[in-house]
Amino acid sequence: MSAKERLYSLIDSTKLGRAALEARRSYRHYRIPAQQIKSCGFTFVDRQKGSENLCIILAGYKEPLWDEVFKRIALFAPEDIDICIMTSGLRNESLMAVAEEHGWSYLATEINHLSHIQNKAIELHPQAQWIYKLDEDMFIPQGFFEALRQTYDTVEKNSPYVPAFVSPLINVNCFGYVRLLEKCDLLDDFRATGLAPAKVTDGLHHNQVVLEDPAIAKYLWGATQPKLRDIDALTAEFSSEPLAYSICPVRFSIGAILFTREAWKLFEGFPITFVGSKFGLGDDEEHICHFAHFTGRVIVVCENIAVGHLGYGPQTKAMLDYYLEHKDRFALSPANDER
Repeated sequence: MSAKERLYSLIDSTKLGRAALEARRSYRHYRIPAQQIKSCGFTFVDRQKGSENLCIILAGYKEPLWDEVFKRIALFAPEDIDICIMTSGLRNESLMAVAEEHGWSYLATEINHLSHIQNKAIELHPQAQWIYKLDEDMFIPQGFFEALRQTYDTVEKNSPYVPAFVSPLINVNCFGYVRLLEKCDLLDDFRATGLAPAKVTDGLHHNQVVLEDPAIAKYLWGATQPKLRDIDALTAEFSSEPLAYSICPVRFSIGAILFTREAWKLFEGFPITFVGSKFGLGDDEEHICHFAHFTGRVIVVCENIAVGHLGYGPQTKAMLDYYLEHKDRFALSPANDER
């Protein structure tokens, strides 16, 4: 490690130092020209096996979740899959250690743009044809990878649809929460809380409360209904049923999805734009959903797998506190933890 890297690591080890570095990055990187972003420096620790299956994980900002989230990925990822942790605009020694421990790759870019780092990760894994993308606040259960691929293949071969991408049934999700409540027979109970009318939404044009109110995220994590506290038990129940999926007709949050390299090429990679924020937050999502809706493809939601999402941005602070107070509701079921 160079003297500069040691200094940055020391500064980054304190809360005040991290805030100062983030402010510096924000000042330097706001609306940087797209070509400069594409050509920016990066660090890549390459441990890939050359698999056709790749899982890229966006991380770096929700450290309290990492032990549980990465434990689940390590337990449930197929042996032949390549995994790459990505940190956009920063290097994180803790995540580099996680990657080393599990034999995963690690990618850090000097400039923070979420589309760019995902494109770079895919470019650096040229053999990958099937790409799973996860965010650091997604709690996956056993069978996640297999079920998404099985659903993709089934839709492609045995349905009238052409898939753009496949996602699991996610609890804190503007589409998935309604189907989850329906499957758990909790729609009336949720409506009785007065939190929201239980409508499918994109979270932007109506019923924004679904992604803004922490009380909704807490409900969907079982604050009052114990059945919602255990995504592993829900998945065991749903996976015992015949394969089922639904088609999402609105913009969909892409915190846990499967798509193909062919699709990535067709939509010409994730865009280096600044619509959602100066870091391109949400631009990748808008782009792939536009690809689905405007090229005759569909967004497919596998209903045999339940995945836990901590919460949307406006809910994050309250939900991190909730997580620390109720870790048992996010933890692996004992039977899975003994694997």
